Amino acid sequence: MTPDPGADLERWRLILGAPAGAATGPLGGDAAARDRALAWLYGRDPGLARRGVRAGGPGTAPGGGRPDDRTGGDGPSVLTTVDWLDDVHRLFPKETIERLERDAVERYEIHDIVTDPAVLERIEPDRALLRAVMRTKHLMNPEVLALARRIVDAVVRELMDKLATEVRRAFHGTRSRRPSRIRNSRNFDFRGTIRANLAHYRPDERRLYIESPRFVSRTRRHVEQWQMILLVDQSGSMVDSVIHSAVTAACLWGLPGLKTHLVAFDASVVDLTSDVTDPAELLMKVQLGGGTDIGRAVAYAAGLVDNPRRAIVAVISDFYEGGDPGRLVREVRRLVEQGTCVLGLAALDEAANPAFDREMGRRLADAGAHVGAMTPGRLAEFVAERIGG
Repeated sequence: MTPDPGADLERWRLILGAPAGAATGPLGGDAAARDRALAWLYGRDPGLARRGVRAGGPGTAPGGGRPDDRTGGDGPSVLTTVDWLDDVHRLFPKETIERLERDAVERYEIHDIVTDPAVLERIEPDRALLRAVMRTKHLMNPEVLALARRIVDAVVRELMDKLATEVRRAFHGTRSRRPSRIRNSRNFDFRGTIRANLAHYRPDERRLYIESPRFVSRTRRHVEQWQMILLVDQSGSMVDSVIHSAVTAACLWGLPGLKTHLVAFDASVVDLTSDVTDPAELLMKVQLGGGTDIGRAVAYAAGLVDNPRRAIVAVISDFYEGGDPGRLVREVRRLVEQGTCVLGLAALDEAANPAFDREMGRRLADAGAHVGAMTPGRLAEFVAERIGG
């Protein structure tokens, strides 16, 4: 296909903004509308505007790149958020729409994205919007809250579907090395079959004939009654972990031999266990922000423990203790000494990128806690291994 110089100039004009117009020529039609939509969003950054730069121009670079810097722009126009969303959905491809909506919510905190009923009816649910709903739901009236619940429901359902598969896999059972008479593909013992039939290998044909296939049995883990207590820091920086903790608790709820608790904390402690079966409703009740008293939350968890040697307490926090750090260490040590497994999780989400007070993490590790970060699926595997061991 012959390159279109006009299209390339148009792309560069969209990337560089209005100051490039003298070199590239004016925009018309949809290109002008795209530029207005980008200027409405990225033109509101005053630092970049003074330098002639408009940040985050998504999806308009030659070759389909996503440049981090744009120049020019006329600043926010009289477009309403609803008008802007309509233009964005008409003018850009899906992946660019997602980037623009995410930047509007997370970078520029355009709250009417999640507080205006007309906008909420238009926008597509995704995880960035769920985070925004959780941060701004205190601004919403009952009508808007009902619409926001659609976003929460949709995203939680997606997360549940994914994690439920991982939880089922973790708790289904392990393969035994005992032979089995149940012949199906899941129980097929590939290595054992090769070893048992090596005598039937035909070098001239380079083929192994299987006369005696081997299968192994599966044993379901023997599970005694255990407790899983999730303590979740609901400070604003932990929003992703709060979301995944709610979903994880819902997936673990009702598993044979496992009693699950979910407790949120800031400066106070709120037991949310009664809402575990409805994680969307649970997330609508979480109040992000406030102080942090992790020691108080750990002490509350200790009071929930029935059998210390059959309990796992997972503290999900960045470990910046706003209460008494010494008390937190003492409470963790007391749990460990009585035989409870204590996990200190600096992140519980799909990325599992930890950001936490490493000095406190070291002190908790010295007290006997397992400190790190986990994906929800890995946490499920850890619990299954522990209670089935």
